[in-house]
Amino acid sequence: MRPGGAGVIDYSIEAFKMTRMNAAPPAVSMPLPLPLSAKARRSPESPINELIAAKLANPDLINFAAGLVDEASLPVDECRTIAARIFADDAQGRKALQYGTTIGLRPLREELLAHLERLEGRKVGELNLSPDDLIVTSGSQQSLYLIADVLLDPGDIVITANPSYFVFTGALKSLGADVRAVPMDEDGMDVEAVEALLAQLKASGKLSRVKFIYCTSYFDNPTGLSLSGPRRPRLVEIVKKYSTSHRILILEDAAYRELRLDGPVHPSIKSFDPENLYTIIAQTFSKPFAPGIKLGYAAMPRDLLEQVLRQKGSHDFGSSNLCQEIALQAMHDGSYARHLEVLRQQYRAKRDATLAALDQQFSNSARNAQHSALFWTHPAGGLYVWLTLPKHADTSREGRLFETCVKYGVLYVPGAYSFHADSAGRIPNHHMRLCYGQVPPADIVPGIERLAEAIKAELSERS
Repeated sequence: MRPGGAGVIDYSIEAFKMTRMNAAPPAVSMPLPLPLSAKARRSPESPINELIAAKLANPDLINFAAGLVDEASLPVDECRTIAARIFADDAQGRKALQYGTTIGLRPLREELLAHLERLEGRKVGELNLSPDDLIVTSGSQQSLYLIADVLLDPGDIVITANPSYFVFTGALKSLGADVRAVPMDEDGMDVEAVEALLAQLKASGKLSRVKFIYCTSYFDNPTGLSLSGPRRPRLVEIVKKYSTSHRILILEDAAYRELRLDGPVHPSIKSFDPENLYTIIAQTFSKPFAPGIKLGYAAMPRDLLEQVLRQKGSHDFGSSNLCQEIALQAMHDGSYARHLEVLRQQYRAKRDATLAALDQQFSNSARNAQHSALFWTHPAGGLYVWLTLPKHADTSREGRLFETCVKYGVLYVPGAYSFHADSAGRIPNHHMRLCYGQVPPADIVPGIERLAEAIKAELSERS
């Protein structure tokens, strides 16, 4: 329904807030302030929380905002069968329910190493890694956080692309990192801009503060783009060149690697570091299998792994043994591979429907002058489409377009969340991220229609 008609539902986030505000608050005295740490004070609230709250308050919203996986295709039957098999044997069941090691179940790490070798198209041993170079974590997000926590002091520099994954950016800010961003294009992070930035930092005496380069190498969040083949070995070459007084590392976030829908198969950045000295690769079970398993894994230099293990031991003693047993058996019995193929088919259909609907709504023949600068990415995998509007448009959370979209019953992520400010403090406000991952297939076309109606109205008013 649209605003203004009979029986209209008000989808706005303001309406959701008013519902909460109108609830009678409990009578309590004002407490003294908490003595929060500097780290806690630096930690920003995730901007996605409010968007998820709005969706929960108004389930009829078509939600292209939350970066969630397809719920209908979660591997319920496979996990039920595996769990029954684990608990059919008392000894195996007790083992799965007991504490494990901090580094992770060894048979799983062995299987994950073989899995990485298959993904690279390499023979066993050609990556020059052992199971003891891998750690199993509680999701790849924990891998990223632990690595950053081990490497960063306040004021240390991390280089990333602009735009980039905003959830990890929040973690970096909480650790006091100085995040420097370089541009990206259709070939991913501009690695020559990385070298130029490193040269500038060296000239200003700040190279010693550079700790790592963060790169989402496959179908990235938010743009859906990948780092091109030639740029991968070049990035390793660059960090080796500038690793003079200390090693500068590359943190390769490959969470979406296995959700390739078409296009070329790229080797990882990690594969160009046969010494296992300069690169880390982090992958996950969340995107290719099930987020409820809550497992990630990372391969990294051995001296870094030792420090990460110390921190993880203080966090949780090790990731869930039961979840690791389920993941191991899913890889052994073929459930993982079969489910991944189902996901690829589902996401390919959703991506194609999203792109076709955008093309239908903003086709070249239908565009006029004010729509001519509107375009979007065509990802070869992953869950995201990145939509760019004319520069005079405002897609920000505070902008009129966002509220209009919410009232029309559709959500997106403002692109500004994913950008780092330039030297003048400016952040682009004319992009948006669309995630088709959790959107039911029947809702994709209506959702894009609602989005297009709001965008066209906004551009017409601003023209």
